[in-house]
Amino acid sequence: MKTAILGLLLATLATPVLASGSHAGGHGEMAVGEPGDKSKVSQTIRVSMKETPDGKMIFTPNDFKVRKGQTIRFTIKNEGELDHEFVLDQEDKVMEHKAVMEKFPDMEHDDPNAVRLAPGKSGEIVWKFTNDGVFKIACLVPGHYDAGMHGDVTVAKK
Repeated sequence: MKTAILGLLLATLATPVLASGSHAGGHGEMAVGEPGDKSKVSQTIRVSMKETPDGKMIFTPNDFKVRKGQTIRFTIKNEGELDHEFVLDQEDKVMEHKAVMEKFPDMEHDDPNAVRLAPGKSGEIVWKFTNDGVFKIACLVPGHYDAGMHGDVTVAKK
C-alpha cells in the first residue's frame, strides 16, 4: 500500500514539471519565433559547447545577430566532456526553465527550440525569428548557466 501511495505522490509531483514546459501555447510560435522550414534556411551558424580548463562552460560563439523573418540553422556540437544543452528562448522563460532544471536535473525535453547533447554528439535547430528583440541561448544543466554557458541572440528589424 505504501508503494502505491508513494507512486501516486511521485506521479502527482512530476506532472507539473512535465506540463510546465518552456513556453505557453504548445510548440507553435513563441516570443523568440517558431520552428523553421529547412528549405528556407538563409544562414547556418555553427556553435560549439564545452568546458574550459579554468572551469567555465561556454558556447562559441555566444553572441549572434540575425534579422527578423530570417530562418537560421544552428548546427551544435558538444566538444566537452559533459552533457550540455542549447536552449533558445526569451530571458524570463530561460530563467523559469533554469529554476525547474535545478529541482529536476534529469528532466528530459522534446522542444523544437532546444537540444541536449552528450559529449562528442552533434545536433541542429532550425529556427525562424518572427519577432525582433534580444533573446537568450543557455545551457540549463544545473550549474552550467552560472559557469558562463549563456549568450544573446539579437534579432534586428528587417
